[in-house]
Amino acid sequence: MQHPALFNLSLPVAVGSDHAGFEYKEEIISYLEAKGIQVKDFGAWSKDSADYPDYAHPVATAVEREEVAFGILVCGSANGVAITANKHQGVRAAICWGEELARLARGHNEANVICIPARFVDTAVAKQMVDVFINTPFEGGRHENRVRKIACL
Repeated sequence: MQHPALFNLSLPVAVGSDHAGFEYKEEIISYLEAKGIQVKDFGAWSKDSADYPDYAHPVATAVEREEVAFGILVCGSANGVAITANKHQGVRAAICWGEELARLARGHNEANVICIPARFVDTAVAKQMVDVFINTPFEGGRHENRVRKIACL
């Protein structure tokens, strides 16, 4: 995968959730579309019980294949979607519950999927984190070598 400083927002953003993150996903999609950002919604499609890997894998695959600018995943704790997404080569999914974590995930770890814990942050914080994630460039420098060591090849 390339290592762009900022996301290429001419590509859509991949968004997915399980049932616990469904309402947040819908709000985040509306928020991004209101800013003119194209979104590819991978589900879930309702608050009915759903298995998070069914949505995290397609989002991570789209990121892995560079079909999207980056990914957003939402579930109750964000742990399940993060664990699932991080099984994909080239995906660096980070659980964030505040703006500073979103900033560090991008700046230091070059994360390309933000995982939001719906049961632990409100929607206003979730939207702020998405903004920070979008607008924070990867710092490179001393972090570049560390990020290169992440992949299992």
